[in-house]
Amino acid sequence: MTFLSPGRLWLLALVPLLVGAYLLMQARRRQAAVRFSNLALLSQIAPRRPGWRRHLAATLFLLSVILMTVGFARPAKPVKVPRERATIIVAIDVSLSMKATDVAPTRLDAAKAAAKKFVQDLPMRFNVGLVSFSGSASAVVAPTFDREAVGHAVDGLQLGKGTAIGEAVFTSLQSIRSFDARANQDPPPSHIVLLSDGDNQSGRSVTEAAAAARAAKVPVSTIAFGTPYGTVDIDGETVPVQVNKTTLRNLANDTSGKAYEAQAGSELSEVYRHIGSSLGYRIERQEAASQYIFGALLLALTAGGLSLVWFQRLP
Repeated sequence: MTFLSPGRLWLLALVPLLVGAYLLMQARRRQAAVRFSNLALLSQIAPRRPGWRRHLAATLFLLSVILMTVGFARPAKPVKVPRERATIIVAIDVSLSMKATDVAPTRLDAAKAAAKKFVQDLPMRFNVGLVSFSGSASAVVAPTFDREAVGHAVDGLQLGKGTAIGEAVFTSLQSIRSFDARANQDPPPSHIVLLSDGDNQSGRSVTEAAAAARAAKVPVSTIAFGTPYGTVDIDGETVPVQVNKTTLRNLANDTSGKAYEAQAGSELSEVYRHIGSSLGYRIERQEAASQYIFGALLLALTAGGLSLVWFQRLP
């Protein structure tokens, strides 16, 4: 918990003074009582009352003062607030290596299934765009609420030669800048999810792409898709296709994103849900003074009520 006006908490320094004044009054009360020479007569004219009642009322009143002071300092707690115009760009690698069968039925088919489930599970306040890339990159679907259109586009992705990770990031950033009329001056809160199993083979470098995403304040989370044992047949030749985890991890780290390793479609679904949740909210400090003031009021009313019932006076 934080305080919007922490300087006001100095008033709590007065609480020990109140405690000291109360204890001093109790000591004087006892001294005044023993001045009577005839203690038997004192017990008759001033019968002993349970001391805990008087202390309870005073304690409740003191607690109400403490809560009132805390409320006066305007306490605030972190609250998750839904983001407006939140946009996720899903960039899917459709290079020939994605037809490897080390993730059943193929890497690309598993990626398609996970991407479609991710899109369908997102709350409707999210806009979702789709970018595909092999030797070049293209914006297949502009950011939209139309989940069905994105799903159909994912189904229609086709394999191609080469891998252009850098171009995929640049194309995703351009798609974000084209989101609406004010996107250039006031871009929507965005996140790029890039799924790939290979290295950057064409187009602009990953380093350039990371710098552009960092300047735009758009995190790029990467998913290294596949296993170290994947192979594909290209022109009758079996070619090993290993995941370049280092390139993808560096891209994520350089843009304040996160790097994941997903070797199965079920793991991908979990990764997507995590990214969607983190993008969908921002943390704001919400003032909670009313709660403390309400608690102080209840304590003060309780202390006053008990004091009136037991002692016919207010504390």
